[in-house]
This record gives sequence, C-alpha cells and structure tokens, in this order.
Amino acid sequence: MTEISLTSSGPTPEAGSKQRMSTRNRVLFFVTAWFIAFMPVWFWWNTWFGRTLSDKKIGEYLQDNVHPRHIQQALVQVSERMSRHDTSVQQWYPELVGLATHPVEEVRNTDAWVLGQDTSGAGFQQALLKMLNDPSALVRGNAALSLVRFGDATGRPQIVALLEPVTLTAPISGIVGDADRPGTPIRQGGLIAKLQNGQQTAEVRSPISGHIRNLFAQIGGHVTAGAEIATVAPAVDQVWEALRALYLVGQPEDLPPVTLYERELPEIPDHLRQQALLTDKAIRDRASATK
Repeated sequence: MTEISLTSSGPTPEAGSKQRMSTRNRVLFFVTAWFIAFMPVWFWWNTWFGRTLSDKKIGEYLQDNVHPRHIQQALVQVSERMSRHDTSVQQWYPELVGLATHPVEEVRNTDAWVLGQDTSGAGFQQALLKMLNDPSALVRGNAALSLVRFGDATGRPQIVALLEPVTLTAPISGIVGDADRPGTPIRQGGLIAKLQNGQQTAEVRSPISGHIRNLFAQIGGHVTAGAEIATVAPAVDQVWEALRALYLVGQPEDLPPVTLYERELPEIPDHLRQQALLTDKAIRDRASATK
C-alpha cells in the first residue's frame, strides 16, 4: 500500500513563500505599470488648455503665480467666453489688467492678446499702451495688434517690427561650440548657438518663432562680444497678423517691409503674398484719400 503523506497535498513552506513573493511582485509590477501609464495622461489633463474650468478654478488659476501655465489656461478660457459675449467674465477684468505686468513673459504675451478681445473693458486700452514698452518684442507686438481693435494705431512701429527679422549678437567673446543651420525652423526660446570662453558658457536663443535666415558663426570659430551671430525670420502666423493690422492702420513709410512679402518665393506662402498685396493697396489708397 502506498503511504500517503499528510503534507503532500499542499505546498511546502518554501513553495508557499515563493508563491506569496511572486504575487507581491506581480502586484507591484501592475501598480508600477499603471502609474507609468497614468502619469502622462494626468500631466496632459492638467496642462491641456482645452479642459473646461469652472468659475472657481478660473479664479484660482488667475492667482496661481507658482504655475504660470495655469494662468495662461485661465486666460485662454476667459478669452473664449469673451468671444461668446459672456458677460460673467467681467468679474475677472481687474485680474486681466494686473497681469499686464506679470514677471513671466508667456503670461504677459497671452494677456496682451486677451485684453484685445473686449474693447469695452475698463483699463484694457491703458494697460496695452503701457505694454508697448515691454522688454519682450512679442509682448510689444501682441499689445500693438490688440490696440488696433480699439482703433488705436499707437503701436504701429511695433507692428512693423513683427515683419522684420531679428538680429542676434554674441553675449560674450568665445569659441562657437555648437550652432544650428540656416533654414532651420525654430521656436521662441530655441537654441541657435553655444559659446564657450574657458569655464564660461553662454547660449544664444531666439526671442521669436520662425526660421534661421542667416548664421554668421562657424562651429569652432571665435566670436567677439556684440558680434552678429544670426538673423531669424519671423513665423508665418506672426507676419500674417501684422499684415492684417497694417491693412487697417499702415502708413506709406511702412511699405518697405510689406513689399518684401509680395515676392513670389518658396518661403512666402501664397496667402501671405496675397495679404501683403492687399495691405500695400490699402495703405496707398488711404494715403491718396488724405491728399
């Protein structure tokens, strides 16, 4: 007769321990995988400007100086409601005026655009006029474009500047350790070149979005402080908005940069060239009517 052990039907202590450890590992693995998968979704949800915010959240976000993107998200949603003539957004108008001097450039830039959405907003035009002296070229340009909605052409020089390439100079003397190539698309804040001077390193970054038109520095070459490094041509969207504004307020002295976009060149989209031609005609017609 075969002897049957009382313990043979269950796992040994070692086997049970391995089974329990394996289960714990599986649970930990599942939790970790879920966390890794969830984090990008959570980040996207919390930074996506299209997510509808409640009135309470908009009020909180407009005051959130720790997270500038929260302020931008609230500003975008306030603007959308302004475009629908939702008068309830007027409760935040004082905050919009105050944000014109926010320390973060991106916030001021968005605010300059939003302030142009309601020409009846108390203090909006005055805030925009002050923003014409902002240290950021993009903020100055957005403020000038918004002022056109008020029938105010004070920012015309800033609008013309939006059509022109930006020249970047070397902040220090040194060797060019890295540099991009002409024709390369670049976003605002994008790196164009790195300079090395002993232990000191300086980066040359673009203040606007567009593409690198010229690069005057060679990798390995030496440049002196103040020397021209590159020129950056403005992005199509920026030029488009500037041409539309000058269609309304442009003067004959603004024509030279406008005519540059009338040329049939591969880098000038057809819709941009057509707008430049319309703007040119509107400026000339306006000048003739005042003679």
